[in-house]
Amino acid sequence: MNLSPLLTFATDLAYRAGRITLGYFNTGIRPDYKPDDSPVTAADRAAEEFIRLEIEKHYPTHAILGEEFGATAAPLSVEKSAHPLLSADNPSAHPLPSVASHRWIIDPIDGTKSFLRGVPLYGVLIGLEIDGQIKVGAAYYPGTDEMLCAAEGLGAWWNGRRAHVSEVASLDRAFVCYTNERNMVRQNRGDAWKRLNEAAYASRGWSDAYGYLCVATGRAEAMLDPIMNIWDCGPFPVIFKEAGGYFGSWDGREGHTHDEALACNAVIKDEILRLINA
Repeated sequence: MNLSPLLTFATDLAYRAGRITLGYFNTGIRPDYKPDDSPVTAADRAAEEFIRLEIEKHYPTHAILGEEFGATAAPLSVEKSAHPLLSADNPSAHPLPSVASHRWIIDPIDGTKSFLRGVPLYGVLIGLEIDGQIKVGAAYYPGTDEMLCAAEGLGAWWNGRRAHVSEVASLDRAFVCYTNERNMVRQNRGDAWKRLNEAAYASRGWSDAYGYLCVATGRAEAMLDPIMNIWDCGPFPVIFKEAGGYFGSWDGREGHTHDEALACNAVIKDEILRLINA
């Protein structure tokens, strides 16, 4: 399969959606709050609507799963209030299985809390799943103008140059990133996080999608989240595979469907897994 056109499409789509979000950034935009108390803004909705409409136009047989409008293969022109699969308030919409071989997974703004505070460490995430495996991914960071993308067999790319994880070989020289220490405790991962944090050279809260960018480009060695929705990590499995690293669960299973995430370079993977599973 020639994935090059799909990579070009995903990269262009992430960039254009990211430019839409910048029109709202640092403008005092006010959020709504979803049932799980996470914020959503007009920027999230506008970016996802744009992405969906472009996919429907160019790849009408592909399924779509997005954070804000759920799972659907129907045109976005269908009235949302009359279409349960397009309702973000319908929890059963998100895990809807698709019979399509190709499914686009979208997070229009990963890091909405940072976005709302004017912190530029947020990203637009687009992944293409083919027969259950992420084969194409693009992550654009509008606030820092960084594009990270990959397709299976075509390499990982960061602003036009090859992306590669670092070669730091031990945790005592490693930077470890995280999003929220409270979630570690809430998910019964507090002790594991403490062991890893104490073993690492440094830990930094370069959170959400930006932490994964730092690891994929060799600026940090590990990023972990004890809670991970599928749309929060759509592009990362193929990006890390092509960048020479690992992306998957805390017990060593690769992929994007484990409800948690660990990304790291290949050299310290086993050391990290031993620590967090001790």
